[in-house]
Amino acid sequence: MNKQLKQQMLLIFFGVALFAALTNLNEVAGFFRVLAGILSPVVSGLLLAFVLSVPMLGIARRLAAHFPKMKEKAVDALSLTLTMLCVAVLVFLLCVLAIPQLAASVRSIAVLVRENWPDWVALLSSYGVDTTELTKLAASFDWKTAVEKLFTGAGAVIGSVVDLASSTVSVTVNAVFAIVIMFYVLLGRRELGKQSRGFLYAYCKEMTANRICRIAKLTHDTYAKFFSGQCIEVLILGTLIFLAFSVFRIPYAALTAVLTAAFAFIPYIGAFASCLIGVLLTLLAAPEKAILCFLVYQAVQFIENQFIYPHVVGGSVGLSPLWTLLAALLGGKLFGIIGIVFFIPLAAVISQLLQGDIEHRLAAREKMKSEK
Repeated sequence: MNKQLKQQMLLIFFGVALFAALTNLNEVAGFFRVLAGILSPVVSGLLLAFVLSVPMLGIARRLAAHFPKMKEKAVDALSLTLTMLCVAVLVFLLCVLAIPQLAASVRSIAVLVRENWPDWVALLSSYGVDTTELTKLAASFDWKTAVEKLFTGAGAVIGSVVDLASSTVSVTVNAVFAIVIMFYVLLGRRELGKQSRGFLYAYCKEMTANRICRIAKLTHDTYAKFFSGQCIEVLILGTLIFLAFSVFRIPYAALTAVLTAAFAFIPYIGAFASCLIGVLLTLLAAPEKAILCFLVYQAVQFIENQFIYPHVVGGSVGLSPLWTLLAALLGGKLFGIIGIVFFIPLAAVISQLLQGDIEHRLAAREKMKSEK
């Protein structure tokens, strides 16, 4: 079978398959749902392994540098153990320190709104705004019950989710399989890497295999740089905001620091959003310090971006603010918060690949012109 006939046969097969899929969309969707259910523990395990591989590789490099005689398997096992210990400590600190602080801040905000509501309504009335509906709402609204329902409802939702997950055998089995796959991937990453490269070079052309390896390395490096950089920025920026707000006695220092750390995973947009929320919270508690809050926040951001982040973290993922915003919007619409976090480095990878292809094509065109 010659090459042209093979291409024609493949084109006919693709057309028939596409027609069959379009005329049986429900069956195709059902097939993919079943396939997603089967592969969900594998995908979850691979995602967990990918995220945890960033700190694990950093720890492994330091262990190998300090203990050059240690075997590779021992380095991998010890680095994975230390990584899991760090994750456990972070979860413990989050549950013991951050969540109670957030709960106390939310309660104090509710009390503050309840106490200042009449003054705000009176201020609106002085400007000629009809506040009849606002007055009725304030008279019929039970702030204490609302706050209690907020926390008891959140606890009930979390409890019901935990009960559902623990009572559902399939969910538990999938979670166990995902964790087991994560451990096997992290501990056997060297062997998996060799096997993957061998498979590529055995079944693909050398040029194709080289390109796939280059794209895989670019993807890993970009995601590793993004996650490691943002995690370090989260710790540094959150700590600086908490210390600065505490020194200047700006209210809700802990809450603003936690929000700043959470939004720091979204470059450019996160800083603006957390600053806006911090100023609004300060306006509620101490309006006279709102401008001070804005100035202190911007000063901390400037110091962190100019003097700390470049030295500790290095360069960013190399994505412009516009493309970062578009990636965050698209990822958020498709997959929520997780989509925002993962789509930004994905957009950076696509941008770098496109830029490299554009430069290659332009260079080839210039070479052809010079040869004429």
